Amino acid sequence: MTALPIVFYYGTGELDRLSAYKRVVLQPYGYSEEELATLRGRGVELLAYLSLSEDPGPPAPWQRTSRNPDWGGAFVHVDHPDWVEHVLSQARSALAKGFKGLFLDALNVELTFPEDVPHLLTLIAALREVVGTGYILANRGFGLLPQLAEIVDGILFESFTVRWVTSGYAPWPQETLEHHARLAERLLELDLDLYALDYADDTGMAAFAEGGPGSSGCIPW
Repeated sequence: MTALPIVFYYGTGELDRLSAYKRVVLQPYGYSEEELATLRGRGVELLAYLSLSEDPGPPAPWQRTSRNPDWGGAFVHVDHPDWVEHVLSQARSALAKGFKGLFLDALNVELTFPEDVPHLLTLIAALREVVGTGYILANRGFGLLPQLAEIVDGILFESFTVRWVTSGYAPWPQETLEHHARLAERLLELDLDLYALDYADDTGMAAFAEGGPGSSGCIPW
């Protein structure tokens, strides 16, 4: 049976279900070395989740005073030397544990602290040195283009058709969907793997979300 392209899973266990996918994005702390070895033995390419501009951990010198209003993580000074070493250490630990690549999240600093754009590119380049030829998938990061495309192997377009609202998930307005389609056209000009990730809490929303990215050249999940 042909493996499905990709899955994003931030829970634990489910090794048999995860084995159906070519690439799997996981939280590094959620799996033992033995579990990761089992997945690798089944031909799964493992990508470790890393947040590059938000820190959900305890107070630290690299944190800014402001926080993400949706998820609560503290925004960071991306160029703080201790943050840089913290991120690189996380990457090294994940690779030593059995991951073969990285999934880089929280890259939209152009919307929060645009002065951090060059610092974030520098950090991603340092992660490329750590990973070597391993696979790097970036979540959005559109404000880092075109330089980002020279460092990573793929881009994920998260929330392509569906957004989070206080009562659950809902489609983006039509003008936003059209804007996302134009962004996807730009991404198709890059020599990168393109994926889209959407969310749904009922079958109707799932069907709506699944139809959008595929027509724009992104592999949907």
